[in-house]
Amino acid sequence: MKIITSTSDLAAFCNSAKNFEFVTVDTEFLRETTYWPILCLVQMATDDEAVIVDPMVDGIDLSPMFELFQDTSVVKVFHAAKQDVEIFVKLSGATPTPLFDTQVAAAVCGFGDSISYDNMVRQISGNQVDKSSRFTNWSHRPLTDKQLTYAIGDVTHLRECYTHIRNRVIEQNRESWVAAELDALMDASNYIVQPEDAWKRMKMKVNRPRDFAAMKRLAAWREAKAQREDVPRGRVMKDEAIYELSQQQPTSTKAFDRLRSFSKGFGRSSAAREIMDIIEDVKAIDKDDLPAIKRKPNGPSPKGAICDLLRVLLKAVSEQEGVAPRIIASSDDIDSIVLDDDADVPALKGWRKDVFGEKALAIKHGKLGLAATRKGIVPIDVDLED
Repeated sequence: MKIITSTSDLAAFCNSAKNFEFVTVDTEFLRETTYWPILCLVQMATDDEAVIVDPMVDGIDLSPMFELFQDTSVVKVFHAAKQDVEIFVKLSGATPTPLFDTQVAAAVCGFGDSISYDNMVRQISGNQVDKSSRFTNWSHRPLTDKQLTYAIGDVTHLRECYTHIRNRVIEQNRESWVAAELDALMDASNYIVQPEDAWKRMKMKVNRPRDFAAMKRLAAWREAKAQREDVPRGRVMKDEAIYELSQQQPTSTKAFDRLRSFSKGFGRSSAAREIMDIIEDVKAIDKDDLPAIKRKPNGPSPKGAICDLLRVLLKAVSEQEGVAPRIIASSDDIDSIVLDDDADVPALKGWRKDVFGEKALAIKHGKLGLAATRKGIVPIDVDLED
């Protein structure tokens, strides 16, 4: 294990790594008090070398690493890549490519939903990963031997896991399944939250168009403020507060005192003034210009028998394909399919549509049935008489 603290040493490793088929990658970072993650370590390993890069050393330039990440002849291997890739997109503006995520690939070839790194290593190699240093202050220097051993283990075991899972994907002829999932991971736009799209992250719903307009504006205001001040969005304002503001729409200082989400006196703050300006703008929107709220289409109830049949189908398909049910379709996917043949859900796209979605629509319209056999539940064609 080598600790890299200079640009020249980093360039030497990256140039060497370009001679290999793949390089495994992991990061350690902090994000508890900031909007943007603080990169503390980068671990990388080829077949013959494993290194830890210290990006917090004064003067080190990570450009050689970002150049390696764009070398299309070398696969960049991660496990649960999203947060790592988000960091690299923020620092370099691009995702590592080509990219392979062992957690994603494992999910479609029989390892279950969102398998953890230590569980994957144990199943494939029999090794036990010490995760006792998982929650530690990675920005503190010097790092302990225990921290360094933990960090490097996240890329050394990953080499064997990658080879095993890649071969299993090939054996099961599921390269296209994995590729479809990885395409989304390599899309840099998925890691850049535009303030105007921030409302999409909120789970709570509103029922009136003007409330919806307020929620969208307030979520955008919070996101922009969090990004500008580099603080977690929840520190600017909780989701519950945005939801309450959207419905109550206060336009006076005293009105804030009647809201549960705000302490007394908040209405006199500069933030409250900004919020009231937003609310006043929303109140001035012409009724015809308010954003439309998507209504559920008329159709069978998601709580009815059709939904029950689709859940049985999902279980049967899951057992047949050796893939966890949640990977194929979520409960929300099934509810949406019951309501709308053209629902914009993963279960009606790509490989999921091939193995489940088409059958689900056929069952919904009485063209396919389910039969109990000695081998389990199987779909059967239905010959309906006029």
